[in-house]
Amino acid sequence: MRVSRVLVVDAVINLILGFLLLMLIPFPGQVTRLLGVPPAKQAFYPSIMGGVFIGIALALFIEAFRERPQGLVGLGLGGAIAINLCGGLVLMGWLIFGRLEIPIHGQFLLWTIAATLVVISSLEVVVHSRKDAREGRVRGGPR
Repeated sequence: MRVSRVLVVDAVINLILGFLLLMLIPFPGQVTRLLGVPPAKQAFYPSIMGGVFIGIALALFIEAFRERPQGLVGLGLGGAIAINLCGGLVLMGWLIFGRLEIPIHGQFLLWTIAATLVVISSLEVVVHSRKDAREGRVRGGPR
């Protein structure tokens, strides 16, 4: 297995950015000053973006350490799963624990987005698993 250093470096950078954005939740003033970004009333959007960055980092790690050509591709299906799950779960966390002061139609929209992301990711995992199983049978058994 040949590991791509470029993908690993890119993944580490995305991971750091994601965690820095998620740190806006407990330490909003310190992190915003550290990052040089304008403060927000709530860390809602920065933390959603942090979840996206972490999902991108996971996608890059999947691609960098992929052993089989037919396995999950980090920037393909595997990347989509990672990004959608991270973004959807962070959004769900905000909706459950964030005490957001948004109207009911806003909550409905955000719950719909979060649920859609998690459901799509789950379906992608199932479809990929079935495809792997089918290809394993067609090519003559397990690898």
